[in-house]
Amino acid sequence: MNWDVLINQSFWTNLAILVTITLVSYWLLCAAQRIAVRRLRALHERTQGRTYGFAAEMLQGTSRLLVLAFSLMIGLKIVQLAPRWEATLSQAWFLALAFQIALWLDMAVRLWMQSLTLDGKARNPVTTTIVGIMLRILIWVMMLLSILANLGVDITAMVASLGVGGIAIALAVQTLLSDLFASLSIGLDKPFEIGDFVVFGDVAGTIEHIGLKTTRIRSLSGEQIVCSNAALQSQTLHNYKRMGTRRIVFRFGITYDTPTDKVREVSALVKRVIESVGETKFDRAHFMAFDDSQLTFEVVHIVQSSDYNRYMHVQQEINLGLLQGLRDIDVKFALPVRNVEFIGGTLPEISVAGLPKTSANQSTEGRGAPQA
Repeated sequence: MNWDVLINQSFWTNLAILVTITLVSYWLLCAAQRIAVRRLRALHERTQGRTYGFAAEMLQGTSRLLVLAFSLMIGLKIVQLAPRWEATLSQAWFLALAFQIALWLDMAVRLWMQSLTLDGKARNPVTTTIVGIMLRILIWVMMLLSILANLGVDITAMVASLGVGGIAIALAVQTLLSDLFASLSIGLDKPFEIGDFVVFGDVAGTIEHIGLKTTRIRSLSGEQIVCSNAALQSQTLHNYKRMGTRRIVFRFGITYDTPTDKVREVSALVKRVIESVGETKFDRAHFMAFDDSQLTFEVVHIVQSSDYNRYMHVQQEINLGLLQGLRDIDVKFALPVRNVEFIGGTLPEISVAGLPKTSANQSTEGRGAPQA
């Protein structure tokens, strides 16, 4: 040990200066941090700006150990050092600064993830978690690579090996990654969310859960349907939860022997019935076609609700109103009719259970069956 250094007065003087500057710098930095946090929180309360709140929380989460390291490096910068220590000090500055910036960015990502649940909107928690994890991994990887580069480590080969390894892993888990990115796409694009009623193919039900690989749907019949995210995204999907109104088209028929003036009255009757029901808007009602056994009317109305039960209630009231209204104007609903013409030959014998054969034949003749 070099005892001459310990008894050197300049050594102790420099050490005292270093300790003093470090303590004073630490106190000043902590005071500046507290003042900045108070100002930012005041701005956040006054303007309700989310950015000010984020900045206040990030400054509040500043590592005190890193503040002390900054204070020490400020003191070392003022005290006269050898050139070798100057180079080491510059690297220490970058190391501390990079680590603190990574901590701030990590805190910002976590605050952003928490803020997504504060506005009351339903979001896909899986997508939020995936995005948060990816951003945090990216922040720390970039911090590590920058520190290694500053220390003189050649990171080119490392980055290339990471790229090759990533490609190999992607090929090995291609199916899993396709479902994972499909889940991410569902969360960002939001074609549907938890609680939406959807129909695709022969499946109809309510979205219960959106996972990393699959989406679970509760069908109308009660069972749970599990579908992969990639397969779900490749299909045309009807989302009825976001439907504001329902356009309803239905038809009915009246008999061919209905007089023309009463046929004209039917359209006006339909309009009166629909307008009297409420919760729906009449669009049109027309005598549209001559069909088998009936004169066909087509009716269109728009229900002012997306709820299926409300639509069924409205349609029931319309049907009851039409049933009573047509009876009031003496118009009959059409029933399927088939006319069969019997020409020549003899009618087959009819046997009625429980009656003698002769009685059944006499009964047939008594009804005036045609004879050849």
